[in-house]
Amino acid sequence: MIYLIIIVQIFFIGATAGWVLELFFRRFAHKKWINPGFLVGPWLPLYGTGLLILFGLSLIDLSFIQNIIWQKVLLIFIITIVMTLLEYVTGLIFIKGLKVQLWDYSTQWGNIQGIICPLFTLIWGAIGAVYNLFLHPHILNLVQFLATHPVSYFVYGILLGMFILDNIYSFQVVAKIKKWAKQNDVVVKYEHLKLNIREQKERLKERYNFVFSLKGPGEIVFELNKYLLENGKKFFENRLNKKSKDIDTDKNDEPSKLENTKDDKKD
Repeated sequence: MIYLIIIVQIFFIGATAGWVLELFFRRFAHKKWINPGFLVGPWLPLYGTGLLILFGLSLIDLSFIQNIIWQKVLLIFIITIVMTLLEYVTGLIFIKGLKVQLWDYSTQWGNIQGIICPLFTLIWGAIGAVYNLFLHPHILNLVQFLATHPVSYFVYGILLGMFILDNIYSFQVVAKIKKWAKQNDVVVKYEHLKLNIREQKERLKERYNFVFSLKGPGEIVFELNKYLLENGKKFFENRLNKKSKDIDTDKNDEPSKLENTKDDKKD
């Protein structure tokens, strides 16, 4: 039981800290307050899972390497690779399974499917280095302190209940988006959608709901249709590029198919 409490504590510390970090990043990037992530509450599961991984990896015994500097170098390298893989798998699940793109690195050099890129891999490495070298002992002490205070069990129990309800609500919203995206053969960039809604509300001088920017099913479809109208040209260009790549691939395959056919006739 105590281990489950520790896992929940670490997850919520990371998820909340990540939400705050991304909130201010979006404020800096867009000059607007945009609720980050696909959940409505102040938590990002990617960062919560990330902190759990950082915490676990920092407990690995690398004493078989005598030089302590090389111990740290190897550990930070492992953290960088694992965090990048976590980001890639998470992004791929949402794009392929839910037709939603939570972040977009397509403008960054060396990106893979717009999900990961060298720049943000380096950022994950820097975060891992800062955590391992400076924050890990403090997180360890905080977790041990909270684990010995029963009041924290009650607080994290409430947070866990709210988190589960948030997931139920948010996945219902994402399911509506997925259905619409399939019908229109697009992948919805979630943060761009939220930003579009915010800008629309400001232009019309309407009240913007920071937490529930997408409310009922009718409003979701209405906002998605406006989103498609504003970004229709980009969607059309992306679809055209995809089709042209498929045509090029088919053309490249044709000579090999002909050669195989000739070989079969000779036989």
